[in-house]
Amino acid sequence: MIKIYKGNILYTETSEKFTIVKNGYIAVEEGIIEGVYSQPPEKYKNILPEVDTKGLIIPGFNDVHVHAPQWVNAGMGFSLELLPWLEKYTFAVEGNYKDAEFARSSYSLTIEEMKKNGTTRASMFATSHSEGTKILIELLRKSGMGALVGKVNMDRNSIEGLMEDTLTSANETVELIEWMNSTKNNDNVDYIVTPRYVPCTTAELMKKLSEIVNKYNLPVQSHLDENKDEIKWVKELHPECRDFTSVYNDYGLMPKGQTVMAHCVHCSDDELIMLKEREVMIAHCPQSNANLSSGMMPLRKYMDAGLKIGLGSDVGGAHSLNMREHIVETIKTSKLYWTVFPEYKPVSFSEAFYLATKGGGSFFGKVGSFEKGYQFDALVIDDENLINEIPHNLEERLERFVYVGSHENIVKKYVAGKLI
Repeated sequence: MIKIYKGNILYTETSEKFTIVKNGYIAVEEGIIEGVYSQPPEKYKNILPEVDTKGLIIPGFNDVHVHAPQWVNAGMGFSLELLPWLEKYTFAVEGNYKDAEFARSSYSLTIEEMKKNGTTRASMFATSHSEGTKILIELLRKSGMGALVGKVNMDRNSIEGLMEDTLTSANETVELIEWMNSTKNNDNVDYIVTPRYVPCTTAELMKKLSEIVNKYNLPVQSHLDENKDEIKWVKELHPECRDFTSVYNDYGLMPKGQTVMAHCVHCSDDELIMLKEREVMIAHCPQSNANLSSGMMPLRKYMDAGLKIGLGSDVGGAHSLNMREHIVETIKTSKLYWTVFPEYKPVSFSEAFYLATKGGGSFFGKVGSFEKGYQFDALVIDDENLINEIPHNLEERLERFVYVGSHENIVKKYVAGKLI
């Protein structure tokens, strides 16, 4: 059955520019985009639009790196760098998720905040608690969002209540995967193997997780080259490996085209070559990188090198789940980087928007654009309150919404054609 959505349509087939159709039509069949038209084809002319707006229709936002338990902890401890902040804030709050009611209440707040701000899909860390992870998965299924979710695996360098026995961590991961597969019912929530990061995951556990990845053909998410002290620590823990990236690769945790690594602020050229060969998605987290004094990722350098990149909120290293803020932070940080390294020009608005939609969306499949064959993940924006006497074209209206709009401007949200 074909459904029609009418409005001012904006999306990015490539990062260089917007595709814009004024007063256009999107035809969707069973959640998949059939086409975008300036005028409806004859065969669709008698179909009443599901949406008929003078506002904007844009792809939903994709957050490729977020810690679901950390929203309740956001906005604290940012005078610390990564490693002491993890010890004092992150691990301390995650210990609470062994309590089912705490997990249900806190995860509900996270999901509601993401939905409210137009995030339609996300790659999410839970905690090391299996039951709490089940609760997060069930809540996401009910929400209608698309997500990849993983129980965090960590069997060293953590605190009591979070740190796991190696065999238990692996076995509980398998149990979760099989439970998830047996209960899946036409939803867009799937499993992603989630070693927290190298300092928290022994070689033995990484080997076991690699076996799980291969057996079930699953993606992997973790952290990479975020902080200089962290990089030094990884080298001390794994002198047998050439660098941080090689630890994951050597232990079988960078499946080709199915890996997302967050931050990547301080990657060497050798690491960039490996990330490109393995088709790794880099989750660029500019707000978190600034909050925890990790540094500025050389975004333009990575884009010019042809690396796959999406945007991550990385709450609670960041203080916002609003992906519009992370689009803005991406642009601002690239401009600051340019003032120090003028050979790397700042990213444009269309480029940053692309990273938050089609760029990151590619990790979830054909997501993040309105091209034929893509899933219809979309936001309908009523920006009437942002329009004034100054004439704005459609791209300027979208830019104004991203910079100064609010969640109240988002009046409808769709995931794979379903209103959520």
